[in-house]
Amino acid sequence: MPTIAEKRVFTKRDDVVRALAASSMGVVGVSLSGDIVGEFGFEHRCDARDVAARGEAVAVATAEDVLVGDFEPTGHGPAVAVSVAGDGVLAAAPDGTISLLGAGESDDGDGNDGAWTAVGAVDDPRRLDGRLVAAGDGVHRLTDGELEYAGLDDARDVSDRGVPLAVTGESLYTLGNGWMRDLEPDGEGADRSVRTGAGFRCVAADADGERAVAATGAALYERADATATEWVRHDESGVVDAAFAGRHLVAVTDGGEARVYADGGWRGRTLGLPDVRAVAIPGE
Repeated sequence: MPTIAEKRVFTKRDDVVRALAASSMGVVGVSLSGDIVGEFGFEHRCDARDVAARGEAVAVATAEDVLVGDFEPTGHGPAVAVSVAGDGVLAAAPDGTISLLGAGESDDGDGNDGAWTAVGAVDDPRRLDGRLVAAGDGVHRLTDGELEYAGLDDARDVSDRGVPLAVTGESLYTLGNGWMRDLEPDGEGADRSVRTGAGFRCVAADADGERAVAATGAALYERADATATEWVRHDESGVVDAAFAGRHLVAVTDGGEARVYADGGWRGRTLGLPDVRAVAIPGE
């Protein structure tokens, strides 16, 4: 049976970090050294709709199945979004069914029982992170094996690292005593289309939930730490997803570019791929 952790490909060596980008042509591995975007190439050919990583565990949502570890099939069927949730994988089917691939002790001792269990359903699933689901009908959370509504509407993306974050078309929210509005995009209108035009597209935090970023079609907003009250705006357009690799911030754009921000500056490189949809950093 497949396992969600696979260290043969996705390891850190010295100062080189390996990022994974999901696109309609496949999963691409991109080498990052410092603030330089280096070599890149296909790790697996497929219609990759999302990619997620936590620690060494990796999962990919594709048009045909959910892949884990060394791109092994799991029998889920088509998926639009995926996350690594504890020792398992959470996936969203196109019809809104949310299922959990639990980690248990299988007969061959590989640590994965290989069974998908439906835990609930949402309208228009968009992004997942950890045990949170962003959907057209709001934010949902996996609790005690069941999916529960957790508030908001028109959720575009969520972060489940540290204090949860969520973005809608209009605002970024932090979970405290309910969802508290933290940020609105500066003068970018109110286009409600998901991941296109104005309005928030994505949100991400580092492994400790301290640094965080949120992006619209026109800019990326960065928070230095969890106590910060201000978000710094970067005029970086087209970002569809972002992830942290140590002190570095990695982003991918709808134009097929990978960008790295470190020590006050951005550097980028075109990957030459259509429909880049997500980025993840194994090991973080």
